[in-house]
Amino acid sequence: MAVMLMRVLALTLVFALAGCGDDRPEKIAKFQQLAQARVDTLGQMLDNGEVRNANLLKQYADILASTKPDVAPLLQELSKDASSQGPMYASLKRRLQELGNESNFVDLDQQLDEAENLYQAADPSLYNDMLSDPVNVVADMSGGALARVNAISREADILANGGEDFGAGSQLVGNPAYGSWQTGSNGMSFWAWYGMYSMFSNLVRGPIYYDRWSSRRNYSYYNDVGRYRYTSPKQARTQNQTFERTKKQFNRQGKQFDSPYAKSRSGSTSLSRQSASTPKASTTGRATGGSKFRSNYSKNSNFRNSSSRTTRSVRRGK
Repeated sequence: MAVMLMRVLALTLVFALAGCGDDRPEKIAKFQQLAQARVDTLGQMLDNGEVRNANLLKQYADILASTKPDVAPLLQELSKDASSQGPMYASLKRRLQELGNESNFVDLDQQLDEAENLYQAADPSLYNDMLSDPVNVVADMSGGALARVNAISREADILANGGEDFGAGSQLVGNPAYGSWQTGSNGMSFWAWYGMYSMFSNLVRGPIYYDRWSSRRNYSYYNDVGRYRYTSPKQARTQNQTFERTKKQFNRQGKQFDSPYAKSRSGSTSLSRQSASTPKASTTGRATGGSKFRSNYSKNSNFRNSSSRTTRSVRRGK
């Protein structure tokens, strides 16, 4: 009887241990499949004109190009984000490819976090909020003729945050989809635009240096809300390296240097509930582990256009 009881207990223990196996690879595979489907759906929605801020971006770019033909090539490049051909969407596709290679991650926890982040980043409501940055870039380039979306005015932004006006395109500075921090011969890091976005350099007085931008920047969706979802682990490491390098330079001079993300800037308005529940930008790159599946997707969510939104004028004051 005792022998039989021992066998039963042994079998129970074996099954219990089997049930306690590492389920992270299975979760990663699940999120990868879901993220792929959601990214594909998002691309179709962008190309079909079903994302509100994407439509607004295209409208704004067309309006401004007709009055400022000298910046038409730059506006055309910015308007690519209104489709599946833009750098933000391309970044999601690239991260999906990288997700399938575990060597891109320090451990399974980081890979699982990235899998969930990708799934959330492709949420049309969240992506619609993300597009407020390029929309507001074009709005600011209009000199106030076109209204900002999901953000307070340029003047109120500077006043609220005690920041500096870094000129056209400032909402995109720090976003790895549009440029990167490069180190000059003087050892200081400055923002270098990718491709056609380098035209922004012609619209401002001089280079945007990392140290000054870090302490004087104003609000942008990416830097203050979306960075956690829209930054890959590799990109987060690069950002942290720039911070650590600058911090060491300041320390050698007996000065303190804080991360540009240590303090969130105020300025957002009317963001989706998905954005409201996004982890803070300052936590980007930290592997949390134990990710839980949370679906925020709804076909009836407010990212789709309503007739009242698409027919109203996009010009300020009308």
